[in-house]
Amino acid sequence: MRAHFDDFVHLKSQRLADVKNEAENLERELSDARLSFERELAKGRTEVLVNHGRRSARHSGFSRGRKIATGTAVVAVLATIGVIILTGRDASWPPSVATVQSETASACQNPDVKSEPGQVNFACAKTTRQILWVFALMTSADNPDFADAKTGRLGLEPITPAQGGEMAWSLNLHHPYDPSNPVDSLEVAARAINNIIGGATLTGTDGNPVVQSGLESVPANCLRYTGSAAVTSRQGFPALCAKPVTSPAGEAALVADVYQKWVVGATPEAAQDVAVLYENATNPGDPQVQAILKNLSISKPLA
Repeated sequence: MRAHFDDFVHLKSQRLADVKNEAENLERELSDARLSFERELAKGRTEVLVNHGRRSARHSGFSRGRKIATGTAVVAVLATIGVIILTGRDASWPPSVATVQSETASACQNPDVKSEPGQVNFACAKTTRQILWVFALMTSADNPDFADAKTGRLGLEPITPAQGGEMAWSLNLHHPYDPSNPVDSLEVAARAINNIIGGATLTGTDGNPVVQSGLESVPANCLRYTGSAAVTSRQGFPALCAKPVTSPAGEAALVADVYQKWVVGATPEAAQDVAVLYENATNPGDPQVQAILKNLSISKPLA
């Protein structure tokens, strides 16, 4: 996958570089033609001044052939620039992404998707909720009817129905959890992601609280995510990074780590692909994004 990706990026970059060089050459040609025109025009003006009043004086200027050549160069430059612009504009996410985005908006209306008791809500915050449809795209090709006979996984989120059912009670769903219902599936996914990040406090078999740490409970992680290793903690609560995760690089690192925790056996390369899709949520034309999408279209979704 990585070799294919590198080859694709190399070819894409080379093509863009070739187009850019062609555009620059045409622009230089146009500039030279314009300079020549200005020189000839200046020469013609001098002759007019010297020969003022003489009807036989010739006015120098562009020949018809030169005008055509210059016009052709202008058109070529504009066409080349247009190709460069349209190459990025034409790219788009698979149609299923828009559907999952709408379903995510519905799922995120459930206030119980936040981690307990830390109230972390990275999965449904408006600026970071793309993590849900990116994960769904990578693990089930955005298909709510996805079924893996080997693992028993159903729906959009990469956990078994039993695991989803265990989590669904905390979401106060108004009907039994259905992994093939995309909104149910995304609610469970959001709660799982937030718990992975913020940790959770559960009740043990002896009735006492059991604090489960999340990614933000580790100072080294907080340093990568926020630039500061400081964490805050209090009795009965999982520790959290003292500073919020706000930078694009910090969010991408967090997303990659969540993916490896969420998808058992996920490779670092797959986690990096997820981070790339997340970072380019508004830029599907990115060459790396297109390489990842092409690979997904010919391979099985990650389990």
